[in-house]
Amino acid sequence: MRIATKGRLALLLAAALPLSAMAQFPAKPITFIVPFAAGSATDQIGRAIGQGVTEQTGQAVVIENKPGASAMIGAAAGARATPDGYTVLITTNTTHAANEHLYKSLTYDPVKDFAPLTLLGKGGQIMVVNPSSSAKTVGDFLAQAKQSPGKLSFGSGSSSSRIAGELLQQMANVQLLHVPYKSNPLAVTDLLGGQIDMMITDTATGLPQVKSGKLRALGVTGQARSPLAPDVPTISEAGVPGYEMGYWFAAYAPAGTPPDVVKRLNELLVNATKAKAAQQFYAQTGTDAASSTPDELAKFQQAESKKWGEIIKKAGIQPE
Repeated sequence: MRIATKGRLALLLAAALPLSAMAQFPAKPITFIVPFAAGSATDQIGRAIGQGVTEQTGQAVVIENKPGASAMIGAAAGARATPDGYTVLITTNTTHAANEHLYKSLTYDPVKDFAPLTLLGKGGQIMVVNPSSSAKTVGDFLAQAKQSPGKLSFGSGSSSSRIAGELLQQMANVQLLHVPYKSNPLAVTDLLGGQIDMMITDTATGLPQVKSGKLRALGVTGQARSPLAPDVPTISEAGVPGYEMGYWFAAYAPAGTPPDVVKRLNELLVNATKAKAAQQFYAQTGTDAASSTPDELAKFQQAESKKWGEIIKKAGIQPE
């Protein structure tokens, strides 16, 4: 009887071990790979979410910026990471909805190489020029572009930024020169220096420059004006009817991450979107808070990939 009792106790202890291990996860710092430069919107939300995770777990979250190649360098690093829950990719529609339609070959598979965790937010963009530009409105800029086809330039450091510019060309029937950058903040630097004429960037990156007077806002890409910049018209109402473009943030783990670890990470990340640091990011950048289950993110990503593919095809962009 005593032997049977001991055997049963051993079985119970063995069964409890996975739960105990999960209760202790994470037992060391977590790395957030951000495939864009420091200061980008993705970097900002990554740091805010990381702070929320640290508050819950007591473990540090290390931000590792890996910009370049339209975010493919960082995405590939996230895909190759050990699938133990200690490396998370904080990314956008650039890597997981647009790139597969913009490039003939990727260094990662946006579906097979990742385990979806949760959405983190959705946002709009803002069309900006240097204050020295004679363009005071979207109409002014488009008129200048029509007078000098292919001479005015626009910069982009993400697929969202690039497609926003490409869509503007298509819908307004103008020709602009595209100048690619590793990240939107780098494009903003050149816009401030007069090396490029315009860019459409995420509000988290562009709006602070507008509020400080370093850049001039011509329009926003959403269906409605931003509450953070109510005097800036939508591009649609400013001369390009029907124009609309946005972006989203999400978190992914490498494929093969154990389901219980995925569940735990989802809980930590969703709770982090409700924490003070994330709420400040949403409020200050005009980003809409968002979260989801892993399955919901997988379905959302599939729908977004189809949508972005249609936009890119309609814009006449050939895969590079």
